[in-house]
Amino acid sequence: MPEGDSVFRAAAQLHAALAGQKLISSDFRVPRFATLKLGGWTVAEVIPRGKHLLMRLEGPARVGPAGPAEPDRLTIHSHLKMEGTWQVYPPGGRWRKPGFTARCVLRTATADAVGFSLGILEVVRTSEEDAVVGHLGPDLLGPDWDIDEAERRILASPDVPIGVALLDQRNLAGIGNIYRCEACFLSGVHPAAPVSAVPDLKAMITDAKVLLEANLGPGRRTTVLNRRGAIVGRSSGLPGYWVYRREHQPCLKCRTPVRHGVLAKGTGTEERDIYFCPVCQPMPDSA
Repeated sequence: MPEGDSVFRAAAQLHAALAGQKLISSDFRVPRFATLKLGGWTVAEVIPRGKHLLMRLEGPARVGPAGPAEPDRLTIHSHLKMEGTWQVYPPGGRWRKPGFTARCVLRTATADAVGFSLGILEVVRTSEEDAVVGHLGPDLLGPDWDIDEAERRILASPDVPIGVALLDQRNLAGIGNIYRCEACFLSGVHPAAPVSAVPDLKAMITDAKVLLEANLGPGRRTTVLNRRGAIVGRSSGLPGYWVYRREHQPCLKCRTPVRHGVLAKGTGTEERDIYFCPVCQPMPDSA
């Protein structure tokens, strides 16, 4: 599942290509919206909200009995889930993914935007966006970021494993599996340790935010930063990650082989991979 930085970059690319542009046509390839046509609507903006994308549109100008009326406003809400992606092409450009995986095609005079394998695709009134993203916690990359509120939400469930709490988008929005593993490592906390065992939760959250922000630019993601917060990693011959997907490889701090495990959200729920150093991140005795 994409991390918040990936969604942020996707929103920026779509906004640059579509904002201010009038749609020539729209093609929603999902049954619920298959008959919806938004040709003539204008893309106002594309913004990220955690791992969600919100594309806000304004309808054609309307004139009522009393004169010009406020235009209709709709939002195309999408979530990439595991395999989804938005790609921008020149008008009529050849797609780089199979056509049968396209779920949404938006055409303007200057660009085609295509959403492939989108996990969620729906259209809602812009005034009703809270119905689809209102449950999310503070966005680490958004204007609503509030570290105190994020900490409060996580601490409300002290017995939940910290690796589960960080992925719960109701606590804070934008962290995926990569950043939860890396943030836990930087704090010296095992992902399966309970929230109550984290010595400095704000520091852990801040590390995650710093890592996300460091990867908003071009190039491959890396979480190995120097003390000034600048990316090093591959440019210095180091791996791109501290522990993520580095099972059996030496820890970059103590040289102990990194281990792999799984962590479920709860009984009978989906398990997600975790990576950790058994020396730098010992499991508390009470966990």
